[in-house]
Amino acid sequence: MNLYTAPGIDHNEPSVERIDVKPVNSPKQPRQPLYASRKKIHPKRAEGRFRRFKWIIMAITLGIYYLLPWVRWDRGPHAPDQAILLDLGGRRFYFFFIEIWPQEFFYVAGLLVMAGFGLFLVTTAVGRAWCGYTCPQTVWVDLFLVVERAIEGDRNARIKLDAAPMSFSKFGKRVAKHAIWLLIGVATGGAWIFYFADAPTLAASFLRGDALPVAYATVATLTATTYVLGGLMREQVCTYMCPWPRIQAAMLDENSLVVTYNDWRGEPRSRHAKKAVAEGRPVGDCVDCNACVAVCPMGIDIREGQQLECITCALCIDACDGVMDKIGKPRGLIAYATLSEYASNMALATDGGKTEIRPQAVRDANGSFVPEVRHFDWRIILRPRVVFYALIWAAVGIAMVVHLGMRQRLELNVLHDRNPQFVMESDGSIRNGYTVRILNMVPRPRTIRLTLEGLPGATMKIPELAGADGRSFDIPADPDSAKSLKVFVTWKDTDQPVNEFLFIADDLQEQEHVTYTAAFNGPGETK
Repeated sequence: MNLYTAPGIDHNEPSVERIDVKPVNSPKQPRQPLYASRKKIHPKRAEGRFRRFKWIIMAITLGIYYLLPWVRWDRGPHAPDQAILLDLGGRRFYFFFIEIWPQEFFYVAGLLVMAGFGLFLVTTAVGRAWCGYTCPQTVWVDLFLVVERAIEGDRNARIKLDAAPMSFSKFGKRVAKHAIWLLIGVATGGAWIFYFADAPTLAASFLRGDALPVAYATVATLTATTYVLGGLMREQVCTYMCPWPRIQAAMLDENSLVVTYNDWRGEPRSRHAKKAVAEGRPVGDCVDCNACVAVCPMGIDIREGQQLECITCALCIDACDGVMDKIGKPRGLIAYATLSEYASNMALATDGGKTEIRPQAVRDANGSFVPEVRHFDWRIILRPRVVFYALIWAAVGIAMVVHLGMRQRLELNVLHDRNPQFVMESDGSIRNGYTVRILNMVPRPRTIRLTLEGLPGATMKIPELAGADGRSFDIPADPDSAKSLKVFVTWKDTDQPVNEFLFIADDLQEQEHVTYTAAFNGPGETK
């Protein structure tokens, strides 16, 4: 039995078309300049499980981006009903049932920390999955390619169209393609501004032409950047502009999953396996069809090893799996694999590096892989480094959730008058002035009781409220707002230059209680 082919396969193998395509950055080519003119890439449409997964991710991410501004969330009559709203004018950030005030911006910092450790976690575990599936550049390039294929056809048709002289048909296709790209850009910019104002109101104002100039400038800017980055520059953004390909090396280790060409079973390549076997030459599984290069949106050849340009979108896996199915060989010639797994199998195929790759070393007499061949084990993902990142990510998230659940929605700030520090009145009493600021951080009106505690015999006077001096006042607080009051505290019995006391704010209905320690100044020198 032939040791180099799978069992039960007819030697009259079905022919596999060899695609005429060259990688844009092959290590076998002479040293590339630091900058070179773009070589236009015409990626072929891929079919398979990873391509379907990318379609799902694209639909979800684009749906979230374009539709979320239109989702409503009832917060009552005194707050906006847009589910996600960054209200710059009102200095509020609304996220469904959560409302963030400017002084709570540390929540945004926490989200950024979570995003950073989440990126470290994903990269350490499964390589550049962010780049390959959810990065906005990847998602929008995929969307632009859908439009391009629908109008100009798949890879061969687009290459032929590029090479053809200008004609009415070619001009019409180009105009239609770029017009739709621009419309996508306009929709992208429009969706962005809807996160900063009530979407239906702003949309109507925008179409009437009476929106603020900044709205039109923002849409124009994002239209241009979306069109240029997603339609014209494409892979160059990842290669030249994005820093992550250069950072990722620090995140990966020998147990990180990356898209890998398993040359320990693919080499030596041959377009004529039957003839090579008849001549007694070893033959690997790779038929050198270039399908993996043709579908790559970055235009690289994964068979040349790991490269900066690879975004691990796994489309080359789909392309190769389709070829393996066609010729009756097991899938996984190109697959997600770890460096340790690859090195172990390569050592097996080369006798520890002493020989060239020997296909017979990894297969038994029946053509199946020998037991020594390592295959992916999902448990390798659960290693200390990944667990460490996951624990930090979870700890930050849990801390934020707990703090959100425990935070006070009533705040009290007090500022003592600087000049004068105190006033001596005609009856010998001493008066101090304060600016008291009550923050009602819920979207409904409340009545807050402001009470003076300490300074026995002292009284408060609030000029904005009618009535006599007292030690307690009920203050109406407007919904989702801050109320500033001038408060005068008068006290006779003091022989100390500084006396501490408390301002207490209570919402008697919701049992919220906050205090502020203030100082009452009198004549004399502080010790």
